[in-house]
Amino acid sequence: MKTSLASQFAEIDDSIELDVRASSTKLQPALSVIIPLADTEVEPKDLLAKLPEHFEIILVRGGNRASGMNKAASVAKGQHLWFLHADTILGPNAVEALEARVMTEEAVFYFSLRFDGGLLMRITELGVNFRSSVLKLPFGDQALCLSAALFQTLGRYDETTAIGEDLLLVRRAQRAGVPIRSVGATVQTSARKYRKHGWLKTTLQHLSWTVRLAFRRS
Repeated sequence: MKTSLASQFAEIDDSIELDVRASSTKLQPALSVIIPLADTEVEPKDLLAKLPEHFEIILVRGGNRASGMNKAASVAKGQHLWFLHADTILGPNAVEALEARVMTEEAVFYFSLRFDGGLLMRITELGVNFRSSVLKLPFGDQALCLSAALFQTLGRYDETTAIGEDLLLVRRAQRAGVPIRSVGATVQTSARKYRKHGWLKTTLQHLSWTVRLAFRRS
């Protein structure tokens, strides 16, 4: 007997575990930081140490990445949701720049991206900058941030896709006329996928995903 899509989502939801760390403020926090973790991934202590106590922090495990982030967002108390990957390294002024930027307008905000690694990763960064600043298509590793209200209006992350839930959210924002804005600060992420699978193969794969998902009608 086939399991309904609703039942499948219910099973996924039951498998999701949240570790909610409350804000130190008694007021509504300006930001809830949502960090999805793989089942065996350790807590990102260095990243957590750089986040202010007045932010709410939610670590989430289980489900797929989209369903986990959606569940975390459903309990978040912050005015804005900041989605961070566990291997993200924040630039020196990243937090301050974001706090100032989210007060300026309703938008989907993203960071400039740096990779660890050598010359080939510098070339990749040029491509990321073009995709983000010209095409307005930042990826999730660029630490996307938007208001909780806008996140709900856009329909949250698509839990039916295996990849690219972040890009699909950005495309829905574009279609709705929502600005896609740079925070004006940088985050760094790991180039381990490029090292593991090869720079050219990984680059071509990301390009294929971008084209396919950017023109998906959803």
